[in-house]
Amino acid sequence: MLLPRFAPIRQSVTTDRIEDIPGHVRAELLRAGLIEEVKPNQRIAIGVGSRGIDCITDVVMTVIQALQEAGAEPFLVPAMGSHGGGTPQGQREVLQGYGLGEEATGAPILSSMDVVEIGVTPEGMPVVFDAHAAGADGVLVINRIKPHTAFREQWESGLFKMLAVGLGKERGAAAIHGWGIAEAMPAAARVVIREMPILGGVAIVENGRHQPAHIEAIPASEIEAREPELLKLAWRHLPRIPLEPLDLLILQEIGKNISGTGMDPNVVGMWRRKGGVVEPDFRALVALDLTPHSHGNAIGVGYCDLIPQRLRDKIDPGPTYTNCLTSGNYNGGKIPITLPHDRAVIESALAAVSPDRARVVIVRNTMTLDRMWVSEALLEDVAGHALLSQTGRLGELAFDEAGGLRELP
Repeated sequence: MLLPRFAPIRQSVTTDRIEDIPGHVRAELLRAGLIEEVKPNQRIAIGVGSRGIDCITDVVMTVIQALQEAGAEPFLVPAMGSHGGGTPQGQREVLQGYGLGEEATGAPILSSMDVVEIGVTPEGMPVVFDAHAAGADGVLVINRIKPHTAFREQWESGLFKMLAVGLGKERGAAAIHGWGIAEAMPAAARVVIREMPILGGVAIVENGRHQPAHIEAIPASEIEAREPELLKLAWRHLPRIPLEPLDLLILQEIGKNISGTGMDPNVVGMWRRKGGVVEPDFRALVALDLTPHSHGNAIGVGYCDLIPQRLRDKIDPGPTYTNCLTSGNYNGGKIPITLPHDRAVIESALAAVSPDRARVVIVRNTMTLDRMWVSEALLEDVAGHALLSQTGRLGELAFDEAGGLRELP
């Protein structure tokens, strides 16, 4: 079967960037007064999640060093709810995969799924908190601020979510999703801040190239008021795919380090997770691979229409189903139609569309949208769009002997 020809294009995205990350983080910790609160020999828990944040290693290492210089004894706690398969070792391996093992950081990882009940929300929901963090003299959390993949509110993915869901481990995450995350999550975070020794957090907002555009240290008492403002900033930096309708969107990879749902519904369409209006109008969606940092957790694969066998073979039902069941995201764990290889997937998705008319976009993943490949039928749209520009000639897609899509130029 003939396939469309494709050309590489660039999308103009925000490029604001912090160059000296360690220096900036140190200055922020001092400005916010977070280090001043720490006393010698205090044990300070640092909550770190499962997302692939570009600058996470530099930020975490700087926080650890600043605490050690103040005479404290910092340790890392996985703040990732049920991720990592919902096991202590799985969550430890997620942090180690980001270069945050004990040898690299000089701080131990205390990973456990044990929690303690610390209070109740006004609506009656019990609030639980990681047992290791609850026993610390102080707690700092580090997370990216970004739009959530399932709801719209003042507090979405950020520090509040890490305090309530991430450090609530599997039990807390399941309760919050069951009660309704949009309302239950901030209510639980308020209980955590009131009852636990929370020092504050370090919030990261990324630019359109997944680089740190803004990093801010926030005292615990200011997180509730400050986070909504940073969420607005995150929305301004969030890139999209400004071409529709599409006959097919091809994601070269999905994964937990890319989005909590493997792919960002804010890019591919919230309707794929929750139903409703088909917006944006991407009529078929395929993913070709699963990132190694996902550790087999393929949540979000169910939003696809077709996948190749190589992605199917990398799915570990244990962590995938644990994540889906905890979050109530049942659609995310369904297995799409699986075909032998990439070429069969692409050909089948375009079987009813002639190559000269097929409107197709290929991206690396939903987090890397400054570079795309578009089919010939979309070049007129590209030429008329202020943010898009063609950067190379049209060419045929190349596949290896096993039918896998070769690296695009």
